[in-house]
Amino acid sequence: MAEHTLIAMRGIVKRYPGVTALRDVSLSVEPGEVMALVGENGAGKSTLLKILAGAARADEGVIEVSGQVVQVHSPRESQAHGIAVIYQELNLANDLSVAENIYVGREPKTRFGTVDFHAMKSGASRLLTSLGINISPDEIVGNLNIALRQMVEIAKALLVDARVVVMDEPTSSLTEEEVATLLTLVRQLRATGVSVIYVSHRMREIFEIADRITVMRDGSVVGVCDAQTTSPNDIVQMMVGRELEDLYGVRTVPVDHTAIPTLEVRGLSSGALLHDVSFSVRPGEIVALAGLIGAGRSDAAMTIFGAVKRRGGEILIDGQPMALRTPNEAMAAGIGFVPEDRKRQGLFLGLPVRENMSSASLPRISRLSVVSQRQDRELARRYAKQLGLRESAIEVAAGTLSGGNQQKVVLARWLARLPKLLILDEPTRGVDVGAKAEIYQLIRTIAGEGVAVLVISSELTEVLGIADRILVMREGYGVGELDAAQATEKRVMAMATGVQEDGS
Repeated sequence: MAEHTLIAMRGIVKRYPGVTALRDVSLSVEPGEVMALVGENGAGKSTLLKILAGAARADEGVIEVSGQVVQVHSPRESQAHGIAVIYQELNLANDLSVAENIYVGREPKTRFGTVDFHAMKSGASRLLTSLGINISPDEIVGNLNIALRQMVEIAKALLVDARVVVMDEPTSSLTEEEVATLLTLVRQLRATGVSVIYVSHRMREIFEIADRITVMRDGSVVGVCDAQTTSPNDIVQMMVGRELEDLYGVRTVPVDHTAIPTLEVRGLSSGALLHDVSFSVRPGEIVALAGLIGAGRSDAAMTIFGAVKRRGGEILIDGQPMALRTPNEAMAAGIGFVPEDRKRQGLFLGLPVRENMSSASLPRISRLSVVSQRQDRELARRYAKQLGLRESAIEVAAGTLSGGNQQKVVLARWLARLPKLLILDEPTRGVDVGAKAEIYQLIRTIAGEGVAVLVISSELTEVLGIADRILVMREGYGVGELDAAQATEKRVMAMATGVQEDGS
């Protein structure tokens, strides 16, 4: 290994009761290098990063910084060695301002020993501007959407004069435009000699930014590749034994374009968020809403589901106008809704998987307001089997599952209601490649059974891979519609940004 290696983890072993999470894992990063770390959920990436961050201790192995063995037994020791970690699960105080979150624990002081709020605000403003993040340092973090909260977390980590920045799924909530901003930042860090360990499930990002790629599977490193001499398909095969082209599956049941749409919206509006949007979804059809964050995609979905008040326009289900003033009315009309933030909006994290799955179907499995335990278990077993979850998992807390399995639980809740329309908002956010393929196959199966599917996704490759039609939104308006055969990333982004394909 090169003498100038900045960080080296050698022979790392981590055991938990009944399981070995890491088996003789080694990872190295050179100065000014972007090392991508990839693998399915459960491959051991998070455990390895926790050891590097000082949040967990290895049972065997050593960590070296610039060739010297160091002790990293706490986050403070990790930071002292110039290591900054940005976790996938955000660690922000929602009641504090952006500036206060960025400087938490490192607040500048006046000569009287009190917090210098002016210096803190000015410093946060300069940092945000340097990162291309258009957020006021005075804004309360709880008022920001997921993407902007993620950017605040990145700014918070970069306030430290880090030699190595670890980014764990930093773009899972970002649009293509915001991803481009982040990747520009990564390149800037690399140019100044800062190393980056970049964890992502998105192959295109990895090959756009990485110098080398470390692939993990089942707690071991199965390969270290030069990004310039390997391919996405090679990496996916190493991770899961599946061809990349097989990810999205293929349509097996044609859409009946003469059928009455399951969902039709005409001139849909909801205050300042949504303006005169019209589109339809037929039985068995997969329609995607594409656009930048703030374009109104989620607002359209929540208005259809009755979670946001409709100010104008019509919503028709099977050709019949519906009021849909509340989620209960939408559910009664046969609509299911998988929200963007599964942890905050989609799951009861402390309850068993079984209760999460049945929570939207309690009237059907109850008598005199008493839930039938037999029917409850049968429902959970049936959908666990359909979604590829172990039967034993139905009794564990939903919060203990991987991101992909948590998403399957949310999907199972709505499938149990036998919806005629299923709305999926960012269905694979923070989900690994293998679980993505399973979710895509499930979406295709649902559509093949005649369910109308409305997908919202900020990942253009996903939109192009799964949708039959694409409605592009910008600033609350529907600005264009494309059939799958017509759609390209360039064409969708041109519509989403208002820039012509030739750049004008």
